Amino acid sequence: MSAPPRVLTVAGSDSGGGAGIQADLKTMLALGVHGMSVLTAVTAQNSLGVQGAWELPVEAVRAQYRSVVDDIGVQAVKTGMLSSAELVGTVADLLAGTDAPTVVDPVGVSKHGDALLAASALDSVRTKLLPVATVVTPNLDEVAQLTGVRVESEPDMRRAAAAVLEFGPRWVVIKGGHLAGGASEEAVDLLTNGTEEHWLRAPRHDNRHTHGTGCTLASAIASYLARGHTVPEAVSAAKAYVTGALASGFSLGGGIGPVDHGWALRRGEA
Repeated sequence: MSAPPRVLTVAGSDSGGGAGIQADLKTMLALGVHGMSVLTAVTAQNSLGVQGAWELPVEAVRAQYRSVVDDIGVQAVKTGMLSSAELVGTVADLLAGTDAPTVVDPVGVSKHGDALLAASALDSVRTKLLPVATVVTPNLDEVAQLTGVRVESEPDMRRAAAAVLEFGPRWVVIKGGHLAGGASEEAVDLLTNGTEEHWLRAPRHDNRHTHGTGCTLASAIASYLARGHTVPEAVSAAKAYVTGALASGFSLGGGIGPVDHGWALRRGEA
């Protein structure tokens, strides 16, 4: 039996299992790829927030990456929490030497508003990480952090996308899930490479249990890219997977519960 496509996540751990490495690996399993991991940080985290975070040494991150890529190989890489400028630069260098599409989730803050990226690392994200990205997937807060563009309407999403693309990624997905007003019944994202433009719309579900949404989308895009889909196909399929996961998000603990990574497996839709 041949091995499934291989996808590597480079991200932090979520001890509550809703986001980070844990969400990435669950998504990859659900979408039929072999998930592998490079741990960048350990967090003490639950449904109420992040109680602590500890970054791993750069040497440990580099060793994990080389161990996986040099022996097993990868068809796609996804990055998440990279908390310091040194770590961002190290991972960017590793990605530049890897012949596989890369999906960058420029994690700035957690779902609960806890900072996961040092302010001093923002410039490294702009100048080192984004230029090696095949797809970058910022939410509206991350767009503002990276570019200064405040998105308050769908036309603003075009300006935000253009500002992100100036840093060098091939494609950008501006995630409009937090966009207020307009077509309030829809969650709209914009995918563009500066030439092609794809507006992705899905029903907005009235469910507060949305922990791990960003990690899940980026991992799903990487999984579909590893399976041979084009970027527009991969992002569209990932959007559909995340929409189902959001609809099935469940209560866990006393705060915001996770999206349901296994919904497609149970319905046979992966």
